Amino acid sequence: MQTKIGLVLVFTGLALGCGHRPEERRAAPRVYRADYRGKRPLLVGLFRGLHCPFCRRQIARLSATQKSLSGVGVDTVAVVNTPLERARLYFRYHPTTIVLAADPDVRTHHAFGLAEAKVLPDDADPNDVHWPETTTMARMTESTTLSRPEVQETMSIFAATDTLNRLDAFEATEVDQQIAQAHGFQGTGHFLIDAEGIIRWAFIEAADGEADVCLFPGDDELIAAARAFGHH
Repeated sequence: MQTKIGLVLVFTGLALGCGHRPEERRAAPRVYRADYRGKRPLLVGLFRGLHCPFCRRQIARLSATQKSLSGVGVDTVAVVNTPLERARLYFRYHPTTIVLAADPDVRTHHAFGLAEAKVLPDDADPNDVHWPETTTMARMTESTTLSRPEVQETMSIFAATDTLNRLDAFEATEVDQQIAQAHGFQGTGHFLIDAEGIIRWAFIEAADGEADVCLFPGDDELIAAARAFGHH
């Protein structure tokens, strides 16, 4: 199975397109919102880089759910915060049925209004800490120390990430580490866009606080939302 991957860049509104440099335009297939406008609703999932095991696993789940979503008239695109070549290498060995786009600069994430938290020192003035715009490592560690479906044992999100990466036998490359350093606290989201380009449903990660970081919508929730706008 060959995975379709394009380099993504937001121009205006909900437009998805290829890179702006000539070599990117030659190397990458184009993924445009116009390809779907007036045709079928579109589920767009925006994720952190490949260093995030929760994101990798959610993309795999979307691939498994894609047939059901397509059955109710909804196409699926996942945007991953990683360079194009890194995405191509990873998904060559982890193929998916959904369309993928690589956005190393999280321009698409920001265009959709997803916050990228700035990490303040642990001794920062509490009045300056306002999730999802700002947080501290101590607050993230304390707030996310809980059990979750992927890791039953109670642990912080950082420990859970290490645990899942070991379970997945995932070895971060230098590129993955650079992306994690630059955009490790980028928020994720799922958006259902109708055929006219209007967002009709959204799931924003951790909208109510750090404790919900890395919690994503399940199959039933996605399919129920898709049924509301898909063409039977």
